[in-house]
Amino acid sequence: MRELRSSAFWRAVLAEFLGSLLYALLGLGASLRWAPGPPSVLGAALAFGLAQTTVVQTLGHVSGGHVNPAITLAFLMASQLSLPRALGYLLAQVLGMLAGAGVLYGVTPGPVRGTLGLTALHPGVGPGQGTVVEVLLTAQFVLCIFASFDDRYDGRPAMAAVPVGFSLALGHLFGVR
Repeated sequence: MRELRSSAFWRAVLAEFLGSLLYALLGLGASLRWAPGPPSVLGAALAFGLAQTTVVQTLGHVSGGHVNPAITLAFLMASQLSLPRALGYLLAQVLGMLAGAGVLYGVTPGPVRGTLGLTALHPGVGPGQGTVVEVLLTAQFVLCIFASFDDRYDGRPAMAAVPVGFSLALGHLFGVR
């Protein structure tokens, strides 16, 4: 419990809140349909990937730039994160995402707002199929993050944000349809 009294812990939790807010605001904001016609899957995938890259690059040195509860849980299960820190991150991520969506709701005109980028399964895809795709895409994202931040990796750790962002964009390109 000594960890809860450290300023580094609270800076990291605040970084997760801010990162999640920005991720939701930028990713969902780019997913909105400002013009008639089909939504741009490529645009949304790039927006989420670039938002993730930006957050990891700017806040990664403070908190790791998880931004995603699945990443935080993966780090907890791999014993790379303490339980108090994981719980703080999870709470900050949920509140940050809600705040980001709230800001987006407030600054977006009603006709454009729609569902704020909420997605649903394609009519031909069942819940089981959707779950399998989501699990596989989350697994590839988590594996990319672990590989990118591995201390044994010979590459440049400062560039870890780039493959992480590309991995997220790739997951969106595959999974959105």
